[in-house]
Order: sequence, then C-alpha cells, then structure tokens
Amino acid sequence: MGRARPVAFCKGRIVRVPKSPLIRVEGTETVIPCSVTDYDGPSEQNFDWEFSQGTDFVRIVSTWDLSFTSQQYQKRVGSGEIVLRRSSNNAVELLIKSIQPVDEGEYKCITPSTDATVQGNYDATVQVKVIADGLTVNGSTAQSSKPRKMSEGDSFELRCSASTISSEHTHLQVTWELKNGPAWQEILSLTHEGKFQPSPKYEERYLSGDVRLDTVANDIYRLSVSQALPMDEGLYRCLVSEWVKGADSSWQKIQEKNVEVASVVIQQTILDVLIATSNVSVTERDSLDLTCNMTTDRSGIFQAQVTWYFSESHDDTLSDAQFLLSVDRDSVVSYSPLISLSHVDRNSYHLLMRDVGVEDSGYYFCQAAIWVPQHNGSWHKVVEKTSSPVSVMVTALELDYQIVLNASKTPKFSDDPTQLECRIMNAQNTEANVRFTVSWYYRMRLRSDAVVTDELLATMDADWTLLVGDKSRERTQNGEIIFSKQAVDTFSLRIQWTSEADRGDYYCVVSAWGWHHNNNNWVKIKDVTSMLVSVFWATQDYTLTVEAVKLKPFFVAGHTFEMTCKVSSQNIKTPRYSVLITAEKPLTDQSNPNGTTRIISLNQDSVVRLEDWTDQTRVDGVVLEKVQENEFRYRMYQTQVSDAGLYRCVVTAWSPGGGGMWREAVNGLSNPIQIDFQTSGPVFNVSMHSDNPTVYQGELADLLCIVTIDRAALEPDDMSFDVSWFAVHSFALDRAPVLLASLDRKGIVTQPRRNWSSDVSLERISPMEFRLRVHGSEDQDFGNHYCSVTPWVRSATGVWQREPEIKSKPIFISVKVDVLNALKYPLLIGIGLATIIGLLSCLIGYCSSRWCCKKEVQETRRERRRLMSMEMD
Repeated sequence: MGRARPVAFCKGRIVRVPKSPLIRVEGTETVIPCSVTDYDGPSEQNFDWEFSQGTDFVRIVSTWDLSFTSQQYQKRVGSGEIVLRRSSNNAVELLIKSIQPVDEGEYKCITPSTDATVQGNYDATVQVKVIADGLTVNGSTAQSSKPRKMSEGDSFELRCSASTISSEHTHLQVTWELKNGPAWQEILSLTHEGKFQPSPKYEERYLSGDVRLDTVANDIYRLSVSQALPMDEGLYRCLVSEWVKGADSSWQKIQEKNVEVASVVIQQTILDVLIATSNVSVTERDSLDLTCNMTTDRSGIFQAQVTWYFSESHDDTLSDAQFLLSVDRDSVVSYSPLISLSHVDRNSYHLLMRDVGVEDSGYYFCQAAIWVPQHNGSWHKVVEKTSSPVSVMVTALELDYQIVLNASKTPKFSDDPTQLECRIMNAQNTEANVRFTVSWYYRMRLRSDAVVTDELLATMDADWTLLVGDKSRERTQNGEIIFSKQAVDTFSLRIQWTSEADRGDYYCVVSAWGWHHNNNNWVKIKDVTSMLVSVFWATQDYTLTVEAVKLKPFFVAGHTFEMTCKVSSQNIKTPRYSVLITAEKPLTDQSNPNGTTRIISLNQDSVVRLEDWTDQTRVDGVVLEKVQENEFRYRMYQTQVSDAGLYRCVVTAWSPGGGGMWREAVNGLSNPIQIDFQTSGPVFNVSMHSDNPTVYQGELADLLCIVTIDRAALEPDDMSFDVSWFAVHSFALDRAPVLLASLDRKGIVTQPRRNWSSDVSLERISPMEFRLRVHGSEDQDFGNHYCSVTPWVRSATGVWQREPEIKSKPIFISVKVDVLNALKYPLLIGIGLATIIGLLSCLIGYCSSRWCCKKEVQETRRERRRLMSMEMD
C-alpha cells in the first residue's frame, strides 16, 4: 500500500493505493487505483490526484472540480491521455495511456472530507518508476512469408525469439496462440514462473506429447506439433509478456508483445473404397467371392485396416450391421471358420465365404482406414471411409415335401381318446443338416359369418424343445394331452379324454430348419401346413331337475325342520350330484345383510361340510345326508325364530372325466321351502340411562341398560339376555363402535384389552337391568355409548329360543378436566422447591461471609484522653 497518515486508538477514514514502487514500462498504459473506506457522509466519494517529483505537488485531475487541473496537465487531460475513471462509488482509477519518463515520481490520491469528525487518513501516495522498453520479440520471416502446407498426421515446428534488457529483474512468459476463427485461442504457455500450462482444449495432446513447447539457444521458443489434425489449421502467433515482482511480492504484468509466425494449412488425406462387383447372385451351398479396392493420395509410411460388414437392409447404418471379418494395420486377420480374408496387393482385399445359405442374402460393404506412425511409436488413424453396399442374392435349393394329417383315433362320446398323426411325405433335397419340427393348432367351429381364430396348442423349436400354448398347458402337465414324435417323419397329438370343449378342427404345420454356419444356429427354411381334420360328435344338452319337499307341513319353534331334495337328470353319463342347502333370511335379519346364507353342503364324494353355519350352540343342529342316489334329506334340530326364511337345494351334476377326475356338467336350483313362525310372543325393548353423563377425569361413570317387555308377561326363569356395551368415540356416529364389555346369558363376562388406564366393571342388578361402570375416567372414554341385547325365551317345551337382537339409543358421555386438582400438586411442588432453594442460598451466603471472606482490619490505636481546660494549664 501507499504511504498513509497513521491513526492511533480510533477508527476513521482509510484511503488506499498500491504499495510503492510501481514499475511500469515506457510507452505502456498505466492504471493506478485508489479507494476509500470507513467514511461518513454520502456513499459516492470524490477524489483528487496530485503529482510530485520531489518538490511541491502539482494537481492533475479531480472527480468534482473541473478547474482542479494545473496548467501543465491541462493538455494531456483534455486530449484524454490522462483519464480519471470511476470504478465504484468509493473507488477510482488514474489512467495514463502512454506513460513517459517525465511521469516518474510520487502520485497522491486525496479524498475531500465528508465526515462529522476528522478521523483516519484523507490521502495516500504511491511511487511510480518508469523503465525503458527492453523487450524484443521476433518470428521467422521465412515461415510467415507463405502458408505451410502439410497432410493430416504430419508433424511441424514453429519458432519465435524473445529477450529483454530491462534494468529491473523481470521474467518473460511465452504463449503460442492459434487463430482459425474470429478470435485467438491459446495453445500452450511457458509462464513467468517457469511452468508449462496448456489450454483445456490442448491438455490431452500436451500430456500425450503431441503438442510441446521447448526452449533452444539464443532465447528461441519452439512449438512442436505431432500428428497434425484439421483443427491445427490457421494462423499462429507468439505472445510474450514481461512480468516484475511488486512491493507486495506478487507478480505484475508490465507489458505484452506478439508476433505472427506462420500460417499452416492441413490437407486431409483422400481415400476411396470400392467393391469390384455391383450385384452378385450365387446358388445355395456355393462360395461367395468379393474384393474390396482402396485408393489414396497418401505417400510415405502408412498402414491400412479393412473390415467387412453384412446387413439385411440397404438402409441399415454401420452400427446396425453385422461384423464379418477384419484385417488390422498389422495384417492380423480375425478368426472365422467359414470366412477367409486375404491381402491380394497393397490396395486390394479379398473376402471368400464358403457354403453360403439363403440367410446370407443381403448387402455387403467394406470399411477401410489409414493409420500413420507417431513420434512415440504409436499409430494415429488419419482417415476412414466405407464403401457402397453390394447386393448379394443367394438362390435357395428348392426343398420340397408334403404333409398328411390323419386321425388314427376319433371319439364317439365325451371322454373318449383322440389321436392325430402328422406325417411328412415325398421329401426332396433334404440333407443331413436339415431337420423338421411341428406345430399343432386348434380352430373352433363358429358360425359362417364369424371370424375364424386359430389357437396354438404346442410347437417345437429348432432344438426339438416343446413349447406348450396357454389352452393346453395345464392339461399337458396333467398328462391329459400328449405330444410326441413317433418316427423321423411322424408327429402325433393324443388327447386322453376328449371333452366337448375339444370339438373343432385341427391341423399341423411342419417347419424345415437349416444350419446357419455364420451364426452357428438353426434357421427356418420352409413351412408346410396340413389339411384340416375335424373332431366332432353329436351331443344333447344336459338337463337337471331338482324338487324340494317339506316333510312336516306344520311345526313350531323348537321342533325339527326336515325337507328332501329329489334330483332327476338326462343326457349325463353316470352322473353324481353335489348338494348345497341355502337359506334366504328376511331383510330384518342383521346377522346376514346380504340375504342368502350357505348352510351345509355334500359333494359328489358324499363329504359333508358346514359352510356359513356360525351358531356355536347348535354345531350339530343341521344334518345333510344322501338317502338314495338321487335323493337327499336335510334336517335342522331345535329350530329358532331366527331360522325363518326360504330354504333351497342347489344341486350340481358331475360326470366322470379323464384320469379319475370329475367334470362339472350342469347346475340346478330347487323350489323354495318356507319356514315361518306365527307367534304372538313377547316384544322386548331396551334403553340406556345415566344419572350423570358428564364426569371429571378420575371419577366413576355409571351406565344402566334397562330391558322392558310388552304383550306377554314372562317369569324371570323363562328368559335370559346376552348384553354387550359399545362406545363410539366421536360426537357424531361416524366411527366404528368399540366393544367395552359383554355379559352372556350364562353370566360370563368378556372384556377386550384397553389401551388406557381406566377400567370397566359389569354387573346384573336385577333380572332386566344391567349396569356398566367406568372407573377412573379418562379423555378416551368420551363419546356415544349404547348397549345391545339379545333375548332368549324358553318355550313351553323347554327349548330356549333366540329372539332378534335389539339396540338402545346412544347416550353421550363427556369427560372434563378439574383444573384446580390438576394444578394443585404442581403448585405445591414448585413452592416447596423454591423454599428449599432459597434457604440453601442463604446458608451458602452465610458460610461464605463467615469463613471465606473474613479479613483482619488493623485499626490505629487512639489515646483515650480528655481535653484539658485552659484554666488547668
């Protein structure tokens, strides 16, 4: 920094200029910055510049006073040779476009005060030293007189000389630049610190040694380029800058010169690639002979690389084409068992393919590349070109054969076997490398105007692997359908048990496959389709009739309900029946809102199964048995009022299928049998009651469930109840109810697990009153509460009858918080802790003052004498 006035023990305005001295070269542009910080007043500050050569300071220029410039600088300032430009509100730059020796001296930057108080420094000075221009830069005149022409991949060198006789200790930086567009781009530099620095575009070539910068005798800097590329074409220049180390130990560029050295033209190598013949036609199993010719204007040392490609389409790109064979620049040929590549002469390469097939028909083309050696022993590809494709047509040897499809076994009835044989006849021009496979198809018989669809049953691939279609996969795995090859020329399809769904037309397709030597795989040559063979027999529709009969026309609740189902069928071979008993309950029955209940079933093997029968007290209360082959009987013991509804028999007829399996034939539904109890028995009602529906946390909540009876009076011993309590934890009944507790008619209490601290108890306080208590109520206990009651009534015969379930109206229970009790204990604990901490603080203060802070005070002893009166003297 420049010299500034010292400021001690305070903060104030600071004016800064560069540290002295500033060394500049005569005739170069010089910029001296000046800035001010830590000032008061407006953000935009003014600046004055003055100059001195050891005497008084002379005014140069000012930002705010146009008459500030002294007479001796008015001409230079007026012509723009000396300019004061502002870089920001608090910074300016003094610009001298061409500094001269007379400008050497001390420059002062002054800032007029805008502060409330005078603090800091208001000016700063910097010493500028002007030295003579001692830098010389020259290029080769012979090189720059005319363009240098060379081929791609060649090497070239460019030179320039740079030296300095400066009186100061300066360093030079040399940079080579190229212009092949609107702007110069840097190639490689030798910095003033002696480091080589390539541009990002040339960094990879610099690291590989293709671009180098060397120094030779007499201050000559040489640029060497190996393996020239098209991007190296253009005008080259040598840019030299002179650097000096400033007072702050940083390097500063004091001047820069350049010289254009040479113009370089890169001529690309010309390469033509051509296949000798245009269109070729060969016969299958013959040889294909193609020749690739290449011509180039390249001279000197180079090597060629040739690659052959194959494509099935004329429009395929090189990336889509198939690689055949290649010979690299070292004349090494890649391996292929049936293709050979030979080097006839320097510019011709011969491709020979033996035993060609139809699959070899397509387009062939060759690609050639020229490689040149580099200085480090590696090779560089300078040009690459691909020939136009040549069409090759391989004429196939006609492979001829016929297919005959016969049905050796045809079904007369359902579940009879079917066998079809597909035979190859009159095969010609077949050799050992040709094999046959078969595909089986099924065609459903449709109306004449319907679209015919063929469904694949199974097919063989070239390796004779069987691939089964979706229609026949499961049956093939179960052994119901068998595909086999009985002989070299015979394939068979056998259906062990033919069903009605198998009726239709069948045909086979035999495929011939030939071995592809180039790809080492099998290629399909030909497909031949057989005639249709029809598998069909006359059938009649299945009929099934089911009749349900109620054996006892009149009965009451508690008695046994009994009905039979008689089945008759036609056109079903040795049928068996499975029976399902269903009940259609009234819509008022809440146990089954869907209406139909599956009660019990008996399958075709006479295995009985309970379906949706959920009454645990009557697990053995329903029986379904087979009376005769076509008659079934259903019994329901100890009938309840809730059993009212329509009862039916759902019967399914089964016929024996293949492999011991049963096949469903037809379904039937019986007429309904109604169970209806005409009774004028009691009518039950239920209600909820609570003396205090609003409780505080921790208190007891009582809920009463009261049952009343209408129409008839019953003895308490003739009735019992299943009671359950539910809660819906919401203001509206929009959530699922939660079971709180239940009490069955035998007095067994059931409680689910609770996730909060409150508890419930349940008791019967009278024959028709039940009480639920919630102990230690919590917030989670609020909501709508109701009870559900299922009455049980004992009939005159002593049988307990279950009545429909009834529910009470909900009662909303709210739980409040006792604020006083909730805050009582925290307040007492807080007061106690505050008292203890206060007493402990007093005790600590007393002990500290008593023993830790005690000092011995020396008092001056005073004489205790009384003043004597003047008269006693």
